Amino acid sequence: MAVITFTSDFGYTDHYVAAVKAAMLSLQPQAQIVDISHGIEPFNIPQAEYVIGSVFREFPEGTVHLIAVDTHGCKQGKYHAAKYKGHYFLLADNGLLSLITEGQAEIVVELQTDETVLPFPAKELLAPAALFLAKGGDIDVLGERTTSYKQLLNRQLRLNDHSITGHVIHVDRYGNLITNITKDSVETIAHGRTYTVHFGRETVGRIHQNYTQVEDGDCCCLYNHLGQLCIGINKGNAAELLGLGFDSQVDVRFYPGG
Repeated sequence: MAVITFTSDFGYTDHYVAAVKAAMLSLQPQAQIVDISHGIEPFNIPQAEYVIGSVFREFPEGTVHLIAVDTHGCKQGKYHAAKYKGHYFLLADNGLLSLITEGQAEIVVELQTDETVLPFPAKELLAPAALFLAKGGDIDVLGERTTSYKQLLNRQLRLNDHSITGHVIHVDRYGNLITNITKDSVETIAHGRTYTVHFGRETVGRIHQNYTQVEDGDCCCLYNHLGQLCIGINKGNAAELLGLGFDSQVDVRFYPGG
């Protein structure tokens, strides 16, 4: 069987995560279920996209990703199975699929159900479908192919010869501000020039390797393992102390000379 990953906004205090896993394990005790996160904020589609998008490619091709975030977010009660870059995704029609795949899913099918309303769709619909795909089932058996699903757009960078404007796309549990500005984009525009990073009322003129290169309580910028520009405070919470959060603007400005 292929690996099944499980991501949800169920949290860790209720029985919902265990109920979905129990449904799968009762049907297939050998199922290999890997939790990505159940700490997604309720209904937070951008956070789910960041968390899943940051890691799904690291799993083997054929992995099935069960995503129970905002599972009642679609008034039409539609749910989809999709194939993208050799991975399978099962989720509600709430726009998350279009963000993860950037609108380029290879196959999307609308999951078929005899029920008009599903009280617990992650358990009753998505979990059995995940098992079916993990056992090598044909995605087309799950429903009719469709191109009609909710479309959302990821934030895009604004670039010119003198600046890059991006935004905070995620705040991690340490309060670090992760942006959509990448190391590649900065190096492409810089051409060896100096630059400064601007956010809120702060300006930083150096990219560090890690947070410990500044004093406790000092602000710094660095690139994370995905090559994304991050803003943090050593031993502090940047989001709280700087008053910034999701969608806050961040600018990189370039200057003549080396």
